[in-house]
Amino acid sequence: MDNRDNETMKFDCSRGCTVTQDKETGEYDCNYRQGCCKLESYDWLKGVTQEQYKDLFEVRFKNTRKGIYVNASGQGIKTGDLVIVEAANGHDLGIVTLEGPIVGRQMKCKGIDPETTPLKKIYRRAKPFDIAKWQDAIAREQDTMIQARRIAAELGLDMKIGDVEFQGDGTKAIFYYIADGRVDFRQLIKIYAEEFRIRIEMKQIGARQEAGLIGGLGVCGRELCCANYITNFQSISTSAARSQELSLNPQKLAGQCGKLKCCLNYEVANYLDAQTRIPKVSEPLEFMDGPAYLVKTDILQETMYFSYEKGSLTNLYALHASEVREIIMMNRNGEKPESLKADITPEGPQFISAVGDDSITRFDKPKKAKNRGRNRNGRKARGPRPAKDN
Repeated sequence: MDNRDNETMKFDCSRGCTVTQDKETGEYDCNYRQGCCKLESYDWLKGVTQEQYKDLFEVRFKNTRKGIYVNASGQGIKTGDLVIVEAANGHDLGIVTLEGPIVGRQMKCKGIDPETTPLKKIYRRAKPFDIAKWQDAIAREQDTMIQARRIAAELGLDMKIGDVEFQGDGTKAIFYYIADGRVDFRQLIKIYAEEFRIRIEMKQIGARQEAGLIGGLGVCGRELCCANYITNFQSISTSAARSQELSLNPQKLAGQCGKLKCCLNYEVANYLDAQTRIPKVSEPLEFMDGPAYLVKTDILQETMYFSYEKGSLTNLYALHASEVREIIMMNRNGEKPESLKADITPEGPQFISAVGDDSITRFDKPKKAKNRGRNRNGRKARGPRPAKDN
């Protein structure tokens, strides 16, 4: 009998591991899955060792919570190990995600000085009974979150419980909540403590942090950036959309969190840099055959389109930004170029599509020819009869 028949495997993507339980013994086997971990940091210094970082490790918990810990166990710890770490009250269980010099880089990014900042300790590697207690605590998180939301609604509090994370020993839980204003949840904590029989910690998060905790897919078809790699959320304003000449439509600019999309900031620097090389055209360009009006501008290609008809999108003439700057200087000096029609061919609206995508029959199978070689009466056509010998 295959041992896999006695085991049930599930994927815990919020913690980045797989959990397998043996049906006969009930023991758990947890393995770290590097590609399943949210906000994962790639170890590009893998295999490199430095003496000063040999006992420093990055330990990750649920979703976005992780920290730097020092190994005080005397045991050999490596990436992927489940370890018991120091907590404010009791102990917690986490997964080692980074080791070696890359931990020093992470500490530098977070502003942590190992000489002055006290680091929490790694007590030991997790044992089977630690993992079993950890899994029992995880199994309570969903029901606890539903009950917590119901209690908050009964008290009439203007808040939303976004997620619940139990500590590894099951004695404490972190309640992540969202609220627009200040919330007095002193009475709520008392009810939670009586209802769940655990220590309570309330942690306020924003709408973007909630989207990062829950995860999902964006309109681009890929995983949400906040759930994939963004750790520091920068302020986003509509000026980012204006600089890229995007339509100021709230439904298109807002993400699943209801806030402006984080990706609006990705290309702002390129657009602002290109705009420094594009001249401002406040008046039409003067030519011998009449004025030419600016209709549109391609910022990244630094191309400006002009038309002799004001506000018309037909018969557009493309000029590079450097050429437009020269013509403006000529107009200021009282000079006029001959015409746009001399050397430039007018361009109309351009629509680019992949080859064959515009055909609605591109997925249809070609039809096979039927009744080939038959005459009008439905009989099979015969070849010419052989000539008879006289």
